[in-house]
Amino acid sequence: MQTLQEAGKILFAAFEQGELALPGKRVMFAEQDWQPHSQFTGVALKHLLTVADTDGAFSYHLVRIEPGCAIGEHMHATQLETHEVIAGTGVCRSRNEDIAYRIGVIALIEAGARHAVAAGGEGLLLFAKFIPPLL
Repeated sequence: MQTLQEAGKILFAAFEQGELALPGKRVMFAEQDWQPHSQFTGVALKHLLTVADTDGAFSYHLVRIEPGCAIGEHMHATQLETHEVIAGTGVCRSRNEDIAYRIGVIALIEAGARHAVAAGGEGLLLFAKFIPPLL
């Protein structure tokens, strides 16, 4: 029987190999490179939908945080951010509260809220969405 962690990793891999399907346009996610985060070691992003794809409405990103690594405290002044935990475990600290991250948790981070995300021993795989778009 498959564990939730295994199922989450399969789902994450499916998104990683998925596609943006718009009338007259297809963007294959596998053709997009993982981008190492410019500030946080062990963190990489794959930008699935950006401002150009959504007429400036929102953006979607896969986020991979290696075991024991973290996205340090920061904020997005104008973006509402959501994290959908696909695989792994960790903790998000937002507005002086800890949110336990496990498969199935969706966290909402309001614009202007300082927050940080730390991966547990298995790492952490997230589907992050920003309104308006991050990129």
